[in-house]
Amino acid sequence: MFANTQKTPYYAVIFTSLKIEEDKGYEKTAIRMLELAKKEEGFLGIESAREEIGITVSYWKDLESIAKWKANIEHIQAQQKGQEIWYKNYKVRIAKVERDYEL
Repeated sequence: MFANTQKTPYYAVIFTSLKIEEDKGYEKTAIRMLELAKKEEGFLGIESAREEIGITVSYWKDLESIAKWKANIEHIQAQQKGQEIWYKNYKVRIAKVERDYEL
């Protein structure tokens, strides 16, 4: 299902990752992060796919909403675990969405 975003412009946080094979609590934490993000003011939705490379795109009303989410204490703890045990590599990109359309 596609995220139900607002009228443009809005922002996309694109998280691309290479994960280790073992779960080590990853799935449980990912579910919790989604629950928390949905409660954040300015959160618009999320789309995610994982095969060898995982790509998660979360959509936000503005840059302030993204900064607030990045500073969420549980999110910070999850980021630390990601760096220490879950990810071989990752990259974060933040983009302003100027236009969107769909079929």
